Amino acid sequence: MQFEVLQKSMIDAMKARDKARKDSISVLVSAAKKAAIDAGCREAIPETMVDQAVLKEIKSVKEQIDSCPASREDLLTEYKARLAVFEEFAPKLLSAEEVEAILKEKFSDVLASGNKGAIMKAVMPELKGKADGKVINEVVAKLTSGN
Repeated sequence: MQFEVLQKSMIDAMKARDKARKDSISVLVSAAKKAAIDAGCREAIPETMVDQAVLKEIKSVKEQIDSCPASREDLLTEYKARLAVFEEFAPKLLSAEEVEAILKEKFSDVLASGNKGAIMKAVMPELKGKADGKVINEVVAKLTSGN
């Protein structure tokens, strides 16, 4: 996701006077800007950094939904609406089958060791932001238990 696309979407939401959508996109814009400032690339924010910020915010709002009491339906509705907007901007993540294919192709030597910790350490830098960590963990567990 390009940062400029995210900003344009926020401006479009402002023009449409859609406050909830604008607020949700604003959270993503702020998260991406903060990540860029922390990394020292304030002007040209790379797509990977924007994608990581979006995924981090999605994870955060999912945690809010899970921890929200059922009696607070107003908050649950707000969180779910925010999640829906966030998911529009989320990068397409690899499926479990795609992760398994990449692991077997590129990391067969590490997989042979059967050491789950070593496998995860080798794999995560390659797949971070491309696949969900839980999916990667499940695939690695499946492949190591199969040996």
